[in-house]
Amino acid sequence: MTFDTPGPHDSALLRLLNQNSYRRITDIPEPDLGLAENRPYPFLAIVGQVEMRIALMLSVINPAIGGVLLIGPRGTGKTTAVRSLTSVLPHIEVSDCEEGVFQEDIEALEEEEAQYLYPDCYEKYKQGEKISHYEPVRLVELPLNARIEDVVGAPNERAAIHRNKIQIERGILSRADNNLLYIDEVNLLDDQIIDVILDAAAQGNYTVRRGAAVGTYRSRFVLIGSMNPEEGRLRPQIMDRFGLRVYVRGLTTREDRAEVYKRARAYRYNPARFIREWEAATANAEAEIINARSLLKKTQIPDDVLEMGLELVLRLEIDSHRAEYTLFEAARAYAAADDRTEVTMLDLQTVAPLALRQRNSEFMSNFFENQIEQDRAIETILQEVTQD
Repeated sequence: MTFDTPGPHDSALLRLLNQNSYRRITDIPEPDLGLAENRPYPFLAIVGQVEMRIALMLSVINPAIGGVLLIGPRGTGKTTAVRSLTSVLPHIEVSDCEEGVFQEDIEALEEEEAQYLYPDCYEKYKQGEKISHYEPVRLVELPLNARIEDVVGAPNERAAIHRNKIQIERGILSRADNNLLYIDEVNLLDDQIIDVILDAAAQGNYTVRRGAAVGTYRSRFVLIGSMNPEEGRLRPQIMDRFGLRVYVRGLTTREDRAEVYKRARAYRYNPARFIREWEAATANAEAEIINARSLLKKTQIPDDVLEMGLELVLRLEIDSHRAEYTLFEAARAYAAADDRTEVTMLDLQTVAPLALRQRNSEFMSNFFENQIEQDRAIETILQEVTQD
């Protein structure tokens, strides 16, 4: 099934992405003489690349998928798509307390031990102050020259000198909590740093120890990476940690490439006007994401669909158990995006290439085959020795 051609299961998510993707010519308006604003390109204004946009949408509907890796040459819209993703995301709740208590945890502050477990939040709650607020989702980009201290955090030297106090400043991982963490050219990043990021993403938190100072921080973010394979490969163990993988190529029709030029020119000439033209579609997409996140809690996978997914993974000879986990979670997100609470075979077929490509290793297949041959040789000789 191709994402650009409506099939037997023309889902709501596909219709949402496709209806804004082709042949909508935007006239060049009068120049905007106001101050420039740092506002992202509208996500739905991206022409084509439906597979990439579906993968990104599924990852924010269901973060359990494990993020997205975009693979393709330069200039195909990978970074633009990632940066524009925040335009369709609903606001998130941010705690105003040191302990990170949210409005949904308000009942916990009524308990007797709350003053000891959440002293800061307890004090705010008793004084009638708000313990959280809502703000837009942020895209946190990790620079290639980042040091390990920048990523996880480091002691505040100024606090140590002037206040004689050891205090660990939050790193990039902590600031990415409840947001998006984007690593461009992830294949060029230092191995130690990428290992730390992947572990923090998998566990949802991480601990920093610097001498006597210890800090534990939450790191629940959607991880998005992009890479150009011409510039080097990604280690297999890192590749395995990304949930969905998307091959991003340049558009192949004159009409689509002309539309890319026209929209890019319109956005650069007058970004405020261009963004306003897409406000209705953007608001619709945001509402769809909110609804899908709510339905996801109820979305189930029937036994026959589960069996088909497991059979697919086994016949592909994929060793990593992350394969079926990603496959099923992506299928649940796709069904929820289509306003359904039950996964179908077609949902599984749609997300299978995204979840399963590049997961079987020729090296490991040969390695295990050699081990089997060695075991057979050992058994043969063992039988000869025991018979003697």
